[in-house]
Amino acid sequence: MTATAAPPVAPVDERLPLKRLVPLACQHVLAGVAAPVSSVILIATTLKLSTTQTASLLSATLVLCGVGALLQSLGVAALRVGARLPFLMLPGGAAVAIFLQIAQEYGPATASGSVLVAAAFLLCVLPFYGRLVRLFPPLVMGTTVVLIGINMIKVTAPMVASGPGLGFATLGVIAVFFLVLRGVWRQMAVLLGLVCGTVIAALMGTDLEVAHGGTFALPDPFPYGAPHFDLLAAIPLLVFALASLAEATGQTVLNSEAVGRTPDAGRDVPRIARADALVSLVSGLFGTSLMVTSAENIGIVQLTRVRSRFVTAAAGVLLILCGLITPLTRVLAAIPEPVVGAAGLVIYAVIAVMGFGMLSRTDLSHGTDSVVIALALVIGMLPIVSPEMYAELPTWARTLFGSGVAAGAIAAVVLSAVFRALGPRLTPPRDAPGAPPSDGSP
Repeated sequence: MTATAAPPVAPVDERLPLKRLVPLACQHVLAGVAAPVSSVILIATTLKLSTTQTASLLSATLVLCGVGALLQSLGVAALRVGARLPFLMLPGGAAVAIFLQIAQEYGPATASGSVLVAAAFLLCVLPFYGRLVRLFPPLVMGTTVVLIGINMIKVTAPMVASGPGLGFATLGVIAVFFLVLRGVWRQMAVLLGLVCGTVIAALMGTDLEVAHGGTFALPDPFPYGAPHFDLLAAIPLLVFALASLAEATGQTVLNSEAVGRTPDAGRDVPRIARADALVSLVSGLFGTSLMVTSAENIGIVQLTRVRSRFVTAAAGVLLILCGLITPLTRVLAAIPEPVVGAAGLVIYAVIAVMGFGMLSRTDLSHGTDSVVIALALVIGMLPIVSPEMYAELPTWARTLFGSGVAAGAIAAVVLSAVFRALGPRLTPPRDAPGAPPSDGSP
């Protein structure tokens, strides 16, 4: 009797040996840990939290990031939660800014209540996503991914600017590692760059401030008291939650292509957003902002060519441990800001390049799609290159148009639909290659 060969395992479902899994997971953690740490520091500084409150908030944020990574990577099939893709979940930069804006105008308890309202709102609109997915063709996805990469570079650049010498030294080290290393060592180039950057910082005399404290810390719920609900105050976060669906769509296509899985936004985006909303409901109770699935680690997947979702699941476990074991948290927080920023720049630039690759597969010969892409990039880039552009607009409009990714994604959706409905007819597919376009465009 002939034995039946086992079916091949898809790269995204590959289980790695522990000796490879742990360092690769560490690389994802180190690449993504800057977002929760910097977000908590920003919130704590703005709201003048005590050291104890700050430690608790950081612990809660890291634990929630870890839980989110586990949900997205492993999924809960019965609840249709999590896309079973190698994603991390982090506090969104724009969401944190909106959270702080609400906290300053209405108080932190109202900001926490707004997070709960926005998370519940996101759960309510998910049943309608399937009807909306047709509005997200490849040109919309490519434009959104390009804007994600560029926006993240803009957010990360100030971290490098805080110590340009150290930042560029770290960039150079990472580039050299990619040039000379091979195999699994090449996959660890960003992690090795972070380590070497920290060593360089120590040799340069940079003060690595590792705080002192206990071994374990459990996060405290309701740091600002009972959440207060104010629908008017929550509107900016409601708009952000709705716009995050467009961003999640781009990230889903991006991550699916990175791991070699056929993108299925109609299936995966509601699962991703459902996990985001569930974790955000808990984050509102612990005093932090909306949690969103992040594209920050997709560049790592692309760079390392290791596509297993179990790597990000292991990263989720590490994030939970980091949140509970305070010495680890303090060490992570001690990595110099320019070093973390330099590693982030490499990752985000790779994401932008992936977006350009997606756009290169769009047929631009008839001119209509190229105009849509150009206009969407203009709208998406304006708040990036000129942040004060919409300063005079109402809060909800500033929220909508002030986020480059959200504004560009929505513009791409609307323009694509309008141009296809009212624009010149496209060249039929049966036309021979090189035939002149039917709309007469160059």
